[in-house]
Amino acid sequence: MTAIAYTVTGMTCEHCARSVTEELERLPEVASVAVDLADGRVTVVSEGTLADGAVREAVAEAGYELVGRA
Repeated sequence: MTAIAYTVTGMTCEHCARSVTEELERLPEVASVAVDLADGRVTVVSEGTLADGAVREAVAEAGYELVGRA
């Protein structure tokens, strides 16, 4: 298992966190997602390698912007 933290902008509430979590959990490699709204940080635990581009696309699909790795 690999854990990677990302900085995501635009999240302000639990609905935002849920939206991002649901989109990321659709990626087949993702085992779990943890969102810290105060820091704008999303930690993704994956089984194997997870491409940053796939994470960026999932976050964008939820309506937010992935700035980069935290």
